[in-house]
Amino acid sequence: MKTSVVIPVFNEQGSLAALHKKLNAVLEKMDLSYEIIYVDDASTDKSASILDAISKADSKVKIITLNRNYGQTQAIAAGVDAAVGEIIVTMDSDLQNDPADIPRILAKLDEGYDVVSGWRKKRKDDLWLKKIPSNLANTISARITGVKIHDLGCTLKAYRSQILKNIEFHGEIHRLLPLYAAIQGAKITEIPVKHYERKYGRSKYGIFRFFKFILDMFTVMFMWKCLSKPIYVFGCVGLISLSFSVIIGMFIVFRKVFLAGEWVSPLLFIFVIFFLIGIQFILMGIIAEFIVRLYNGMKDQKRYEIKAEE
Repeated sequence: MKTSVVIPVFNEQGSLAALHKKLNAVLEKMDLSYEIIYVDDASTDKSASILDAISKADSKVKIITLNRNYGQTQAIAAGVDAAVGEIIVTMDSDLQNDPADIPRILAKLDEGYDVVSGWRKKRKDDLWLKKIPSNLANTISARITGVKIHDLGCTLKAYRSQILKNIEFHGEIHRLLPLYAAIQGAKITEIPVKHYERKYGRSKYGIFRFFKFILDMFTVMFMWKCLSKPIYVFGCVGLISLSFSVIIGMFIVFRKVFLAGEWVSPLLFIFVIFFLIGIQFILMGIIAEFIVRLYNGMKDQKRYEIKAEE
């Protein structure tokens, strides 16, 4: 079974040589066929020339150079598309991940899991800019999805390739790949991995990424809850709103007939608002249903996946 190691690279000239040396030392000791795919995300330092030298010296190395800086998600996507291994391992290029953890991750995958995620239990990063936002994001994710992953942000992960090949990479979902795998019914676990302080270059992480994560979580929620039957979700909200409008309307009529009340009052406007919201949500559900059916039809996708057939 061949293993593909996918490593996105952006301005990591100081760490690449040491990383490749450590990675090769680990992989050569393992009884497996492997390839190493470095994806240069349009680095502006000497990363490209270093990678070129590495590829010329090692036939198991494949270099993909993107024409501009797309970000980590699309860099990983390019590596996944080029990978030929049945197992795909992703990791960072900044030496904060330890290649020595790969054998343990692959061994865990062999226990029957589809995704094994690294958990930086003793993370060597800034408390306020990285640790606290990351812990908050992981807590929100676990509460919403029920997937108990302590460290979604750790790039060091192993996947069965068919899982990643079925995921459409967009936005910055590289942190949420285990959640998208869970939508497909993948069996997921995590193990503690080593984490080191950054020695070279500078971090590309900023506090703004936390807000991007929250927006991406809305997408996951829709994919998780709504994609198979969006009319049920939008329609339910619409029916609840219409029910409120009916109750309010009945009260307005009762007040007018039996209590000599007025037709025009704030309640009438509330009635109209709830009624219009209800209609709008039902129409949104119908439109979303048509879009999903069109999408599945164009891609010839089924709404189910078969695990085994005898």
